[in-house]
Order: sequence, then C-alpha cells, then structure tokens
Amino acid sequence: MADQLEIIKSPPSAADYLKIRKAVGMSKRNKKGAATAMQNSWFGVQIITGKEVVAMGRIVGDGGCSFLITDIAVLPEYQGQGLGTKVMEVLMDYYHEHAPQEAYLVLLADGKAQFLYQKFGFQLSEPDSVGMIYKKI
Repeated sequence: MADQLEIIKSPPSAADYLKIRKAVGMSKRNKKGAATAMQNSWFGVQIITGKEVVAMGRIVGDGGCSFLITDIAVLPEYQGQGLGTKVMEVLMDYYHEHAPQEAYLVLLADGKAQFLYQKFGFQLSEPDSVGMIYKKI
C-alpha cells in the first residue's frame, strides 16, 4: 500500500458501492436501488486510499430491534491486509455504542467469511434457525 488508508464513518457513494460490488463478484444492483440503500443505511464505513474506496461495510435496520450487517467487501488488490477485520471493528463498535440492549444483529456469511465473523462473536444459528433468502427477479 503506497497511500495512507483513511476510515470514513459513512456509507460509500452509490457509484463506489456498485464499483466495489462488481470488482469482488457480488450480485448486481441498480443505480437507483444503490442510492436509496446508501441513504437509508443505519451506519456505514468505508476505507479509502487517496480518493479510491477500497473497502466498505454497512449496518441496516429499524434502529430498535433488528439489524443486519451487509455489503462487507474489500477490493481484490487490498485483500489479505486486515481491511475486512477493520471494517467489522468499526461496525461492531458503532453497534455496541448505539444499538439498544437486546437488539438482534444478524448477517449472512458467504463461504469462508464466517471465520471472520466468528472472531466478532457471531455463531452459526443452526439447528435452532437457518438463514433464508428471497430474491425479487
């Protein structure tokens, strides 16, 4: 890393969000939906170097009972440098400081990402419950 990394405690722009999702192979989102999502985030974090966003993550939710960690992503050329862990640290610090007691924080872990999340106290929910997804096509 030639440039200094900076942590910004806000969601990325819709354009940066879409760029990172594409770069890491996440599912496609449209511009309007991305703009609405960034605006309606409960909390977000981005890590930048120079003017480029290289990592991101968000928490969405109702502000009272239910929260979801989503969109954790690090550009491929910056992976393996602890940026995913740093994104999670910032998200978890904010959650612990601002979420009401007894609120739920959930996430869906893709592949080996579950090992990162387990470092922050997340546990597999099965067999008591399983994650399910419905995609509007």
